[in-house]
Amino acid sequence: MLFLTLFQLVPYSPPHCPFQVLHGGSWGSVCDDDWDVVDANVVCRQLGCGLALPVPRPLAFGQGRGPILLDNVECRGQEAALSECSSRGWGVHNCFHYEDVAVLCDEFLPTQPPTRRVLTSRAPPTTPQNGKGEGSVRLVGGAGPCQGRVEILHGGLWGTVCDDDWGLPDAAVVCRQLGCGAALAATTNAFFGYGTGHILLDNVHCEGGEPRLAVCLSLGWGVHNCGHHEDAGALCAVLGHPTLTAPPLLATRADWAWHTEPEGHLRLVNGAHRCEGRVELFLGQRWGTICDDAWDLRAAGVLCRQLGCGQALAAPGEAHFGPGRGPILLDNVKCRGDEGALLLCSHIRWDAHNCDHSEDASVLCQPA
Repeated sequence: MLFLTLFQLVPYSPPHCPFQVLHGGSWGSVCDDDWDVVDANVVCRQLGCGLALPVPRPLAFGQGRGPILLDNVECRGQEAALSECSSRGWGVHNCFHYEDVAVLCDEFLPTQPPTRRVLTSRAPPTTPQNGKGEGSVRLVGGAGPCQGRVEILHGGLWGTVCDDDWGLPDAAVVCRQLGCGAALAATTNAFFGYGTGHILLDNVHCEGGEPRLAVCLSLGWGVHNCGHHEDAGALCAVLGHPTLTAPPLLATRADWAWHTEPEGHLRLVNGAHRCEGRVELFLGQRWGTICDDAWDLRAAGVLCRQLGCGQALAAPGEAHFGPGRGPILLDNVKCRGDEGALLLCSHIRWDAHNCDHSEDASVLCQPA
């Protein structure tokens, strides 16, 4: 039996709100696992509401009620309705209502018709791999040259890349082109800050093995339907030469965190030795913590191995080593246990969480 899928905007003022889908006669919500601006744009287009804007904060419009009808929604951006996107299937999920998706649409940003992807012609590089020639890339706004907002050079001008369809294979090409090792994460929603100037690429689709971002499939130079709030970024494994970080000025012994590059974006704080403590990440020029929702021994094992700290002994939550400060950067981290780095585990999109620092995650590793 086929069911008509409709959308309902839950009453809220101003008129942008959590949405629900109708299936089998019941209204239900959508889980935020794998949710991104590509999926939101499909919803806004289906409603005739223009383009999606960033939701100001998690649960900005409250939690839904009733069944959770869709999870792990993956749209390619060309679908006419959310029901055409891939998902786990109707009613199949592992979520709670605190993970309900909300959308914020701007009816004054007109929706462009879906554009068929074409492989556009590219000017050959005028300098080796990533010099200052056509198609060169750089990462801006991060802690070093191997993390930040992706910018690409075209026609003598630097511009940004839209995050529609942006994912780890695309970030991997950027990291390789820069000589920055493997990609640990592909960031969206201007995580490393808004760029300026032209948005030069949209709907980039790399297989992951390309030598340069400019040869990946896209809509073509300058063709996009984005704003700088959708600027894409990348976090690469190599951040610099091996170093031992020094404590910040006015720091107490409890603030001291041992870590070495290329894991310099990770530290363990307040432990008795370098292999235990509260887990903190350095992303977007700031240190932040991880929420303990879904945090377990598998995630701790990945982190301990990444830091060269042997096996994980425990994965305590509830701010076992004291509450942190700053942003909570990750929530619902779920690892299989065989990942090479913590940021390769699944998690809610950056900065999305329903936590406070009383839920900061920690690890206890066996010192090597």
